[in-house]
Order: sequence, then C-alpha cells, then structure tokens
Amino acid sequence: MRIGNLGGRLVIVRDGRAVDVERASGGRFGADPQAVYTDWEGFRDWAAATALPDGDAFEPSQLEAPVPAPRQVFAIGLNYRAHAAESGFDAPEGLPPVFTKFVTSITGPVTEVTLPPGGHTDWEVELVAVIGRQARNVAEADAWDHVAGLTVGQDVSERVSQLAGPAPQFSLGKSFPGFAPTGPWVVTPEEFDDPDDLELTSAINGEQMQKARTRDLIFPVPLLVARLSAVLPLLPGDLVFTGTPAGVGLGRDPQRWLAPGDELVSRIEGIGELRQRFVPA
Repeated sequence: MRIGNLGGRLVIVRDGRAVDVERASGGRFGADPQAVYTDWEGFRDWAAATALPDGDAFEPSQLEAPVPAPRQVFAIGLNYRAHAAESGFDAPEGLPPVFTKFVTSITGPVTEVTLPPGGHTDWEVELVAVIGRQARNVAEADAWDHVAGLTVGQDVSERVSQLAGPAPQFSLGKSFPGFAPTGPWVVTPEEFDDPDDLELTSAINGEQMQKARTRDLIFPVPLLVARLSAVLPLLPGDLVFTGTPAGVGLGRDPQRWLAPGDELVSRIEGIGELRQRFVPA
C-alpha cells in the first residue's frame, strides 16, 4: 500500500491514481494525512478488506509531504561507514549521533528551495522510516511491527551554520525552510522483497552524486527502532531519517555545494523520487 498527501488530503495511490480515503471510507477516516497514524492498524485492516474505487489522476507536483506534522523527527548521523570516513569520523558504536530536523523544514516531493545567503548547502539522500505503532523498549526482532512504512527523504544541510560555534548546530543547519523534502508517498514494508536492502541514489543536474544500498547501514531500521525506543517512546507518525551514504559535497575534493538553478533528484528503489530545484535568496 502507498499512502500519500494530495493537496492536503489523505490518499491511497494505486496504479498511478489517488483514492481519497475520507470519501472511500464514508468518513471513518478523516482527510488529515497525519491523523491516520493514530489508528494505523485499523486503517491498514480497512484498506486490506475494502474494494477501493479507481481514484483520480494527479501530477507529482500536487503531492505534499506524506507525513506533514510528526511529533518527533529523529535524524541519524554517520550511519554508513564510507560516509563517516569521508566526514572525518570513526564509525559509531552503541548508538549513532542523533539530532532532529525541525518540523517546519518538512515539505513534499517536488519543491523549490531557497539557498541561505552565504551558505554551503549540501545534499544527503536518506531512507526515512515512519512509525505506525508506539514503540518503547522494542526488541530488534519485533521492530518492523512498529513501522508503518518507508519513504524517501533528503537531509538538505547548510554546512556553515551546521558547524559554526563552539559546538556544532546540526539541527539548525539542517532545518532551513524546505530542507526536509519527503515523499512521494509512504510504502508499507510488505511491498518490498527485502525492506532492509534498497538502492538509494542522488543526482545533481543528471550527474550521479550518491549510490548505495540500505543493507550497508551500520544501524538498520530494526536496530534503530530498538536503540531509540530504549531511550524514549517513538510515537505513531514519527519520522526516522536513517542517515546518508558517501558522496556528499562536504566529503569531495574539491568540495561542492548546491548552486542556484541546480536540480537535485533523490531516488530509492521501490519507493520513488524527490525533485528539488534551488534558487537564490
């Protein structure tokens, strides 16, 4: 099942068409795309048992963030060994670096992003897990039962503000408006042959920047759910940005940053793509 946000309304996407959930359910489930995660199991059971209508055609640019207002956003750093190395750090053990992307940075899959003046804006394609059931002290073996689905995320990062000051400001440097595009929809885990092994790529103006597989994650999705839920509850509708592979601008020689006019395309196998065009302030 693919769950999206079309013009602010919850939809199920089938064969490239969108089924409005509120209308198809006779009002049992509302139009708010975020609210569905408070009754995720009920929604999943209803969708599986219901003969849905054909739905309506739509354009990708009409889609908004599939999870627009999570209560918590977890972002994981240095979760691929090659990326840790290019960033000048040892690979983490025990628990990886964790920060947040503030909710106001979240946008949909096709957007225009304003570059902060005087900044060095970088790209980081990431698999994002969406929590479907509250998780607290969850065993790794049971973690997928608490995940509603997966989506594509782009952890756009402004490195000057991120690394300024006596201590790095990861969350601020990664939370400018439009710096957390997600989508195009949430795909439930059973849609994948192996949800722990997906190819992810990013490209700028058609030139490939990143290419890896999520099997290379140091802390894969089930282990992240287990380790994070050992510290605090993960709530329905929360997002977990799982980290980016090697190939970011910061780790290149010479370093490279996004420029006005650049188009960044981020793809994950079995989910879809994001498209961001960057404009000057």
